[in-house]
Amino acid sequence: MAFGFSPKYIHEFKLDDISKEHLLVLAWEASLQLGWDVSFLSDSGFIAYTKVSMTSWSEQITIEITGDTATIKSECTGAQLFDWGKNKRNAKKLLVKIDEVKNILSDEEVLSKFENIRQVFSSDESQSPLSVKGKLTGFSSVFKPVDGYFITPILMILNILIFGLMVLAGVHFMMPEGQDLMNWGANFRPLTLEGQPWRLFTSIFLHIGVIHLLMNLYALLYIGVLLEPYLGKIRFLAAYFISGIAASVASLWWNELTISAGASGAIFGLYGVFLALLSTNLLDRSARKSLMISIAVFVGYNLLNGLKPDSGIDNAAHFGGLLSGFVIGYAYVPGLKVFNNRSIKFSTIGILAFTLLISSYAIYRSLPNDIAEYDQKMNEFVTIEERALAVFRLPENAPDDQILYELKGGGTFFWNKGLKLMESCDNLELPASIVQHNDKMKEYCRLRIRSYELIAKAIEEDTEIYENEIFGINQEIELLIEELTAQQ
Repeated sequence: MAFGFSPKYIHEFKLDDISKEHLLVLAWEASLQLGWDVSFLSDSGFIAYTKVSMTSWSEQITIEITGDTATIKSECTGAQLFDWGKNKRNAKKLLVKIDEVKNILSDEEVLSKFENIRQVFSSDESQSPLSVKGKLTGFSSVFKPVDGYFITPILMILNILIFGLMVLAGVHFMMPEGQDLMNWGANFRPLTLEGQPWRLFTSIFLHIGVIHLLMNLYALLYIGVLLEPYLGKIRFLAAYFISGIAASVASLWWNELTISAGASGAIFGLYGVFLALLSTNLLDRSARKSLMISIAVFVGYNLLNGLKPDSGIDNAAHFGGLLSGFVIGYAYVPGLKVFNNRSIKFSTIGILAFTLLISSYAIYRSLPNDIAEYDQKMNEFVTIEERALAVFRLPENAPDDQILYELKGGGTFFWNKGLKLMESCDNLELPASIVQHNDKMKEYCRLRIRSYELIAKAIEEDTEIYENEIFGINQEIELLIEELTAQQ
């Protein structure tokens, strides 16, 4: 059993009394009889893919013949962490079938079949979807930039470093506070629309705890080793940032009070790019089906998981990233057909970036920022409330005239001013939670007005008959204050 990024099984054996060409034909014929799709055929081996079934998302079977040794490797193409023994079973099935074919085919038939298959010895095995995975031989290799896997490890390291800086600065590594996330640049509509559009970019590199970070790193690693070799460094990096910002814009458009952070929108964009490419003829047909199913299941599961109530997942960013990834993927197709054409490559990236800029600006300008306006009115209310409560700061021996002046000329006037300010918020487009908060604020003002009126009346009439009513109102005020404090 071999351990690595993807579950795999490797079996080696000696050729003994048969030639390399003979074994190649036997293994090729055995794979066909097992119903596997064969591709990347060369004079030293080939790659095949098992059929998709209830027990398999399709595994990649590699046959490599070097000298007098043959190596059979079965490796998962999907995002599975465990293979439950299916890779070992694939290798055993192939060995059994090779023995069966060996007893059936004559030497002449083997020679004839070899002459037929050698006509297609032109496939480039390095373009196998798992070609980069084979370079990840240990934990440290995951973070080492190499040819075909250069941008992905850099992005992973960058996300880890930023998270490390946050933790060193005092942000909780498991459950960061919302205010901490906003201080570091999380996407939050009231702030983003209040002249801070840079949050659409910075939020891509922030994570809401170490679990969130590790999940995104795994998803980025998996799609990176598959997609980056096909796109190259520049296209891959452009797809990451364009889809990441598009995901942030989608979150901004959909969410009113959600603090959004994480690389998942950009990562979903990369999955969208790969799904788009898998629907074209750019990739080998044998690999497309298995990878399409594997990635579709992975994406579908995560999207459905985000639809659960109180999941805390920003699915708007996921959908925004995924859809933008589809667009990017199809836009890349002409340039990928002529991979080294720099003019097509950079013009495509430029058009995509310009489209993102224009559409993001249009959405940014069209969204109302009534929540920020409400916050401004609440700050104004704090000043009004401070003035209205001045009567309670009078000395105990203050004369009645002074108390009455503060109650009528000061307090009641400012409570009415505060009530009108809160009533003006009824015209704003606010989330239900803030509407409820504002209704409580209006009731709070009305109770204060009624309390001041009764206190003034009691002083003027020099009576205690209103004492119980004043006490009841004050209890209601205290209850409202507790509810308003709990909502903050």
